[in-house]
Amino acid sequence: MKFRSLLASALCAAALLTPALAFADHVKTDYNHQINFSTFHTYSWGKVKVSDQLDESRIKHAVDEQLQKDGWQLVPSGGQVTLMATDHIHNEQEAENYYSPMPDGWGGGWGWGGWEWGMGGGMGQGEELSTVTNTQSAHLIVDIFDAQTKHLLWRGVSRGELTDKPNVNRKHLYADIHKMFDHFPPKSK
Repeated sequence: MKFRSLLASALCAAALLTPALAFADHVKTDYNHQINFSTFHTYSWGKVKVSDQLDESRIKHAVDEQLQKDGWQLVPSGGQVTLMATDHIHNEQEAENYYSPMPDGWGGGWGWGGWEWGMGGGMGQGEELSTVTNTQSAHLIVDIFDAQTKHLLWRGVSRGELTDKPNVNRKHLYADIHKMFDHFPPKSK
């Protein structure tokens, strides 16, 4: 009895953790491993091209908060690095097929006379139901360029589904940017 209780608890814990792990997986970063990021202390904003004008100030505010927490200073122009951001919102369709069970009886399979021998009809007797789900998906890309050489130094990419609730989308935006800059600046090797 104790084993079943322990097993049930473990399965519940795994079910609860799985969505959290999947959600945390949608933010990726990459950077030039040859760059010593400790030499940079100032930044300026370049072009921010987003679908919703309200998001421009939200993105800048969230990124500024993260960079300034690490000692970087925003300057109106002429920073050592230039930040740029863009988003891409698109619709995705997902098709799912469901099959109803076959009628009661025996049969189905390969045997005398080919398919569908025996009582109850056998193969091909179940019904198929198809559904199509439309979701809006968004990608946010934040790039950091060396202001002098114009070379890309660092990139953060976030992707996820949008909801019809602006407050939820805004919270996800801030959480994604926080996760992007969680280990910033990268340590040179």
